[in-house]
Amino acid sequence: MPSKSRGPTLFDAQRQQTLQQQAPLAARMRPRTLDEFVGQTHIIGEGKLLRRAIANDQLFSLILWGPPGSGKTTLAQIIANSTNAHFEPLSAVSAGVNDLRRVVQEAKDRLGMFQQRTVVFIDEIHRFNKSQQDAILPYVEDGTIILIGATTENPSFEVNAALLSRARVFTLEALTDEEIGILIDRALSDRERGLGGMKIMLASDARKYLINMSNGDARTALNALEAAARSKPPAIGETRLITVDDIRDALQSRAVRYDKRGELHYDAISALHKSVRDSDPDGALYWLGRMLDGGEDPLYIARRLVRIAVEDVGLADPQALPQTIAAQQAVHFLGQPEGELALVQAVVYLCLAPKSNALYRAYNAVQRDVAETRNEPVPLHLRNAPTELMKRLGYGRGYEYAHDLPEGRSDQEHLPPNLVGRIYYEPTNRGFEAVARERLAWREERRSQPEPPAPAPPEELAPGEEPQEPPAEVPPRRRGKRTTS
Repeated sequence: MPSKSRGPTLFDAQRQQTLQQQAPLAARMRPRTLDEFVGQTHIIGEGKLLRRAIANDQLFSLILWGPPGSGKTTLAQIIANSTNAHFEPLSAVSAGVNDLRRVVQEAKDRLGMFQQRTVVFIDEIHRFNKSQQDAILPYVEDGTIILIGATTENPSFEVNAALLSRARVFTLEALTDEEIGILIDRALSDRERGLGGMKIMLASDARKYLINMSNGDARTALNALEAAARSKPPAIGETRLITVDDIRDALQSRAVRYDKRGELHYDAISALHKSVRDSDPDGALYWLGRMLDGGEDPLYIARRLVRIAVEDVGLADPQALPQTIAAQQAVHFLGQPEGELALVQAVVYLCLAPKSNALYRAYNAVQRDVAETRNEPVPLHLRNAPTELMKRLGYGRGYEYAHDLPEGRSDQEHLPPNLVGRIYYEPTNRGFEAVARERLAWREERRSQPEPPAPAPPEELAPGEEPQEPPAEVPPRRRGKRTTS
């Protein structure tokens, strides 16, 4: 049964008032209604689905996904103040399966006895493991509870697919500079919950600096403003003038929007890779700097640069791979921040190098043939013959040793019979691959020349002389036509 509730006491009211007074500015200034809410008009603007659902108290399970300070928890509290359903907040940081079972049981009792729905708000739902998410899945599905989850991580990666399919995902965006400015001005003028009673004057350049450095995070902006205001002694007339230096001291550093285990990790390395592929050193260096500033493992970046060297440069510049390997070794040897310049050098080198994915395409084609065609035995003439039995079976018979031939090459076939004529490596005309293309063209030209004349017939055998077994026929190499473009 639901736990018995007692009415609020004077002590409860005093405690709540004290908590409200001591809460950080961002918590005190949290909007209480949709009309006070700033930003996210794409999901709660007039006529939007979520706004209609909140206004009409017709809620459904949903996931609020967005960066810190974008309004996820605020929206949940507005819903709590607007709905006639029982609102049950949980934090995934501290709640466990037993808490979820208790909440679900109380929701069942509440629904059965009073026909009252229960909205369960789970903050940081991405911190719940699979078993915890599975524990609430059946009750979301049958309507026992309405789930509202908040997360800074991509739900596609962090929320079970079954649970995700039963909830609508709403994506919140970082607030714009204009929206952050509105919240700052509101906090400065609000005498009840904000800083309106402190006679604060925020210099225009300090306001601009605070907006820029908050990086779209309302919580960062408001709490830094409060820290700067409270640490600034009043001047003449009890006015506190907040300067850029005051804001800089309160912030210490920009609010970094980066998580080396989350979606931004993948987005940033994708942006770096594509910038290098497009030969743009400026874009590549910017994303390298963003990743390092966000705390990314420099050895992870070094590994990805090695991959770029072989995937997107390849033999168009054979020095790309040694450059990236040297960068990896320098990062490992020097550490940070000294090793970061080695990554800078490797990134710029890769950007300026000629590009080719011919090796990448060649190996993909090989993998397809290996997976999708019959795996024929190795041709006999290409096999080793370390034993007499293997020699008698024809292993290695007829093999042409290229170094014994006039031009140091052989036209013998090296592919199994079912793949004769396959062309995998198609070099481009860029960088060193232009030279590689010329060398392959020379081989094709030599191969197309007439075969040497047939050998003379064998001489007659002397009495008692054993005939020599002729060498096994080695099929000539028959290749498909290599493109010339």
